[in-house]
Amino acid sequence: MSPGELQVPRPASRRRSAALAIGLSLIVAVGCASTAAVRPPRFVEEAAPASLAQVYDGDWEFYVGGGVAVFDCNADGRPDLFVAGGQNPAALYRNDSLVGATLRFTHLTDPAVGLEAVTGAYPVDIDGDGNVDLAVLRVGENVLLRGRGDCRFERANEAWGFAGGDAWTTAFSAHWEAGSGWPTLAVGNYVDRSRPGAPFGTCHDNVLYRPAEGGRGFAAPIPLTPGYCTLSTLFSDWNRSGHADLLVTNDRHYYRGGEDQLWRVRPGEAPALYGRADGWQKLEINGMGIASYDVTGDGYPEYFLTSMADNKLRSLAEGPGRPAYTDMARARGVTAHRPFTGGDTRPSTAWHAEFCDVNNDGFIDLFIAKGNVEAMAEAAQRDPSNLLLGQPDGQFVEAAEAAGILTFARARGAALADFNLDGLPDLVVVNRRENVKLWRNVGRGTAGRSRPLGNWLALRLRQPGGNRDAIGAWVEVQVGERTLRREVTIGGGHAGGQLGWIHFGLGRARDAVVRVQWPAGEWGPPVRVSANQFVSLERGANQAVPWRPPGK
Repeated sequence: MSPGELQVPRPASRRRSAALAIGLSLIVAVGCASTAAVRPPRFVEEAAPASLAQVYDGDWEFYVGGGVAVFDCNADGRPDLFVAGGQNPAALYRNDSLVGATLRFTHLTDPAVGLEAVTGAYPVDIDGDGNVDLAVLRVGENVLLRGRGDCRFERANEAWGFAGGDAWTTAFSAHWEAGSGWPTLAVGNYVDRSRPGAPFGTCHDNVLYRPAEGGRGFAAPIPLTPGYCTLSTLFSDWNRSGHADLLVTNDRHYYRGGEDQLWRVRPGEAPALYGRADGWQKLEINGMGIASYDVTGDGYPEYFLTSMADNKLRSLAEGPGRPAYTDMARARGVTAHRPFTGGDTRPSTAWHAEFCDVNNDGFIDLFIAKGNVEAMAEAAQRDPSNLLLGQPDGQFVEAAEAAGILTFARARGAALADFNLDGLPDLVVVNRRENVKLWRNVGRGTAGRSRPLGNWLALRLRQPGGNRDAIGAWVEVQVGERTLRREVTIGGGHAGGQLGWIHFGLGRARDAVVRVQWPAGEWGPPVRVSANQFVSLERGANQAVPWRPPGK
């Protein structure tokens, strides 16, 4: 069989799915007997030396949000930052870090990006010109900023026919429907401030923006009714059918009679909710963030949903035919429902979540940003963020304090990205009413000299047409007898996300075999790639093209 034929098992029943999960666990345990999870990486806080100064602040309309967009705005390969400010102006920072060195950023004072009332932002190349654009979420009119190259931006709402509205926006996702050169955008809104009785029970509808017929830009927005106060949304191909649907997680603190949602989105059809007859089961949580990754190795994405003392790790229970999910959070050790240190035993409040192999041992890890909403007495006030390291047996163990990222700031949005291009994912965290935190990953080294923990690979996908970054593709990296899988998406997280290098830890492996299932389902050829490098993969090519960081 070809690698593609082996990648996506299709269990037909819950019993078969359970047996498959046990079998996969045995494969991981036996096939990787020579591979062990390594110790936590060490992080060094560098916001001050990096000249990164941004505070997310404001009254009740900014209790939620506080996202950060990570993307390359000047095509030098280094991830730059756009950070929400709430009542403060948003800020754009160009990354000037040297390879392996102390992090350095420069604040760029472009009037187009210094918007106020910003809750978050997501990077996406909307018009397919090769310059990354920004979808900026606000309390008030949302704004699309067109990238002009060299970290310059201009407002594009009018040019692209984008009706930014006047809602309280807290979520975003984008994908390209089959046959379209422009993306479909999903905007998630929170409390409807215009209705009497706000905030409780007055959620604003979410909105879908589809491309306009026969031209550039967007058609009139389509309401996604009912809305239940959304804090995160994600287009994802949950069953590997070749079609992405829209996963929505909602804050039960504000809705009445609501639940989390899954919208069926198909070209030429009106969006429609999955219901009980389809297998979708009611889920009520204080949904704040979504992170996705194939945690179990069964070929389908798991979804980690953040909440207040009720985080979920959702996995398909009956195979790809029905969106019926079971919760694996307790079994895997990722409930993270109370602070792991600090003496406060009240329930935790979780926001942004992200899967990333921070120590490059080949086992996926999970970061969870934590912090009290404002002064909720029933929730923990001292609520440190979690860094949960994946283990060979599929469990996760807490390592935030050992890694040096312990803080009791009220975290909101965050991102794990390799800012100094040394193969070690760094961490940026946006905090409420405190300066942003920026930690450099030094591996097993020190602030003066970083040292690697394991081998790694960073990938960038390219294809012709509007969807240049191949959003909706699946990347599969075979390391020995294990296959690491990640869907390329825009959305999820809490009020912010990334577009750029796709990072994989390889452990002790010196190379890996990469295969891509491109959007619309076409498989590319298997490509063997040496470890510890950045590479680009073009659709239709049979080899990867190495990329060298500037100054290296």
